Amino acid sequence: MRATPARTPATTTARTPATTPAARGDLEWGSIPKLVRAAARRYGDREAVVEGRTRISYAELGERVERAAAACMASGVQAGDRVAIWAPNTLDWIVSALGAVSAGAVLVPLNTRFKGPEAAYVLSRSRARLLFVTGTFLGTSYVASLRRATSEGSGTGPLPGLPHLEQVVVLSDDAPENFRTWKDFLAGGETVSAAEVHDRSAAIDSSSPSDIMFTSGTTGRPKGAVITHAQTLRCYDIWSGLAGLREGDRYLIVNPFFHTFGYKAGIIACLMRGATMVPQPVFNVDTVLANIAAERISVLPGPPTLHQSLLDHPARDQHDLSALRLVVTGAAVVPLRLVERLRSELRIGTVLTAYGLSEASGIVTMCRGGDEPTVIAATSGRAIPGTEVRVTDGSGQPLPPGQPGEVLVRGHHVMSGYFEDPQETKKAITPDGWLRTGDVGVLDEAGNLRITDRIKDMFIVGGFNAYPAEIEQLLALHPDVADVAVVGVPDPRLGEVGKAYAVRHSGSTLTADDLIAWSRREMANYKVPREVEFVPDLPRNASGKVLKRELRSR
Repeated sequence: MRATPARTPATTTARTPATTPAARGDLEWGSIPKLVRAAARRYGDREAVVEGRTRISYAELGERVERAAAACMASGVQAGDRVAIWAPNTLDWIVSALGAVSAGAVLVPLNTRFKGPEAAYVLSRSRARLLFVTGTFLGTSYVASLRRATSEGSGTGPLPGLPHLEQVVVLSDDAPENFRTWKDFLAGGETVSAAEVHDRSAAIDSSSPSDIMFTSGTTGRPKGAVITHAQTLRCYDIWSGLAGLREGDRYLIVNPFFHTFGYKAGIIACLMRGATMVPQPVFNVDTVLANIAAERISVLPGPPTLHQSLLDHPARDQHDLSALRLVVTGAAVVPLRLVERLRSELRIGTVLTAYGLSEASGIVTMCRGGDEPTVIAATSGRAIPGTEVRVTDGSGQPLPPGQPGEVLVRGHHVMSGYFEDPQETKKAITPDGWLRTGDVGVLDEAGNLRITDRIKDMFIVGGFNAYPAEIEQLLALHPDVADVAVVGVPDPRLGEVGKAYAVRHSGSTLTADDLIAWSRREMANYKVPREVEFVPDLPRNASGKVLKRELRSR
């Protein structure tokens, strides 16, 4: 039987009451370390993580996390210290991250697409004390790229340019001089007792920060959204309840762990419900198909491009995908045809869409099971419990249903602020607690939100947020570029990609291929413009602002 969406009066603010059975996470667990302990007790022998031939139970996962927490403490990590992790989706990511948080640290995940200078900026800005880093990933040595980016400085630690970074732990069996291997790091924790680890984790207050998610903005520099343990637990208990995640589910986590969608809607949600995590480090549709069949995957969240690739793969019918029952998507426009095909061709019982941003713990609205395909495809659903969503005009006044305006959010999940950045925090959050998202959207009379544009000019490349201001700042460092503007343009595979309009310095012979090749060395791949058009000058208004709308219309 189809659930009928609850209709709200034709007002300007959509609200969902907080009194729901799902909204209990912050009360039941209190902190992420307590969640890990509870999962180890409750789901003990159930499979927790599958990574190739390695299979560990929830009890074993709990033991590994405690050992990692002891190692963090032995390394000098104190409550409130920032601990960063720069690695792909692996069991070691799960253990090291949860271990750091269990030692009272604030987790700072780094985007695996970052180049050395981008990672170094976040490490410096957060003053991370300890870094977990992968060895070589996709042919790139992360350690070498960091060394190049931080070779100059007065620091006495492993990286001179990062004086606050005391230790770097390489998640492999080999590590350069002044760095530690994962094995040696864990061995160091043997001097810390289980009682000491328990006392440290038990002292963590639910209102303490659990992580800092760095997100780029229109200023061109990443800003760190500070989220607490209580916010994380409450949000993803709600997410798990609305999605229908349940004990025994087998969850293929393709969404990167450095992103809220992978870490919290993945790892944290599985810990809450006793689902099995199957991390996949790189999106490859052949590997996805093989994993779904071999591991009887039942849950597959991800951007629409993931599911479209699955449906269109020529060898799809050679794999048994019958266990799939739940898909949650978002981050881009979701074609109605995609929703219909997932339901009809793969017979997936629940297909949902959602909307969120790092500053609101990654989730704001979500469809409900039983919503019509048109609602799922055309909207991002309704506000999650305990949340208000409002659409306002340029002066901040609420607009009626059907009228586009800036989306504002207020509720339990709104960040406490940007890390040590009161000015940007003041710009983002109003005195009465409304978060300005910078997104343009429309609410219908049932409270469903449809995102239509981005005030901040952000575009989404295959599920990754790309910010023109940041890309422009990097492109402007090229010696032959005098001026540049970047806009998002449609792409059949990735949804959107960047296009750069560049002005060359007089006498320069720089080509589009040259600038794209240079960009690939200087920035994460999803930020690299796929097209470059050289122009004599950029269109600007009377105040000197580039007319992006005019560039898009070309």
